[in-house]
Amino acid sequence: MMRSLYAGVSGLQNHQIRMDVLGNNISNVNTIGFKKGRVTFHDMLSQTLSGAAKPTDEVGGVNPQQVGLGMMVASIDTIHTQGSLQTTGVMTDLAIEGDGFFIEKAGDKTFYTRAGNFGLDRDGTLVNPANGLRVQGWTAKTVGGITRINRAGDTENLVIPVGDKDPASATTEVYFASNLDKRTPLIPAGAGAEDTQKGTWTTTHDIYDSFGKVHKLQVNFTKVAGIANRWRAEVIVDPNAANPTNTTVEVGAANNTNNIFFLDFDNLGALKAVSDAQGDTLNTGALQVPVSFDVPDATIPAGAAAVRQTFNLNLGGVGSYRNSITQFADKSSTKITRQNGYNMGYLESFKIDQSGIITGVYTNGTKRMLGQVALASFTNPGGLEKEGESTYVVSNNSGDPNVGASGTAGKGKIIAGALEMSNVDLAEQFTDMIVTQRGFQANSRTITTSDQMLQELLTLKR
Repeated sequence: MMRSLYAGVSGLQNHQIRMDVLGNNISNVNTIGFKKGRVTFHDMLSQTLSGAAKPTDEVGGVNPQQVGLGMMVASIDTIHTQGSLQTTGVMTDLAIEGDGFFIEKAGDKTFYTRAGNFGLDRDGTLVNPANGLRVQGWTAKTVGGITRINRAGDTENLVIPVGDKDPASATTEVYFASNLDKRTPLIPAGAGAEDTQKGTWTTTHDIYDSFGKVHKLQVNFTKVAGIANRWRAEVIVDPNAANPTNTTVEVGAANNTNNIFFLDFDNLGALKAVSDAQGDTLNTGALQVPVSFDVPDATIPAGAAAVRQTFNLNLGGVGSYRNSITQFADKSSTKITRQNGYNMGYLESFKIDQSGIITGVYTNGTKRMLGQVALASFTNPGGLEKEGESTYVVSNNSGDPNVGASGTAGKGKIIAGALEMSNVDLAEQFTDMIVTQRGFQANSRTITTSDQMLQELLTLKR
């Protein structure tokens, strides 16, 4: 009789624990990145009244007789299923689609979370604004003009220096493409300015010096009379400047003092060679023509020559039609497609892509890698210990964190401008709550019925 009383008590206690977990799930139905809990039970020890007997020649075997002593909580699991994603439009809000956790730090203590409602503090550090925990990742480093992210190194605080300056950069490469019309009329010697203009194709583009000052680059293409498939190109930097910039071009040896070069095409319309007025010629590979000009307003020591800036005109590859100047019987469309110089700019915004790379956008139109958000994965994420504030810490059974970039080693991808919602399903929780309530009621009936039976025993002597 007493066994049933204590079995009922164990049922009451453990169903109350299950109700506590369900209540916590329901209270966190709108908590960002929350993972629901689940309670499982198993039976407690059983008292053996008689043991099992094996079969003999005369009779068969006998099963053991055991009376259970109640039930107990087997486990309280954290269910790390994917929560639905909600779009917020906030560039610092991040969600993980797949496995993995964001890494946060407070001093030397490390936390892991699925809640990506991040923001910037006054120093530009990416943090959780609710508790100040700093988001971890890798900062981009520029070495030798090349920006890289060392994902093999230790993680560090991510800083986004909004308002930081991007120094001006001088133009070093200018790229041409498209077509020069083979039908362009030849310009005879002594032709007037109007006839010369009709037979010349002019393209212009802005380039920059090391101060970030804009200069106008003009290239005039004129078909040459007497030599088949040859064009003359005249290069002028700042054609309307009060003081000439003394533009010169070089092909091969640096001994030309002219701003003229020539383009030769084959009978299939592709570039064949380029040469300067000195007679130096290039006819293999990518054809580049170095151009130099005087940089105005540059500091010049007494007795020194003017400061010169040099950049390359990239005309295309020999025999190539892709990203090259060609000569076909079609309208002239040759132009400067791009150049790599820019003026000074300020960091005005940033964006985060699916791999967690943070790219800064500057007012001068340039984009720079600033860093990358790191993710951690675990062999047994269910073994992590909850630390409060939607964070977890490593336990003895979670395994060590595998830190890396999103999309690697089984980690999910990062979705910027979105948050992962709680994975609590209210319909499931309400159903479990009904089942838990009925289990609690049934165990209470076990206790009251056992009590009534004991009362009957006490009244037998009357």
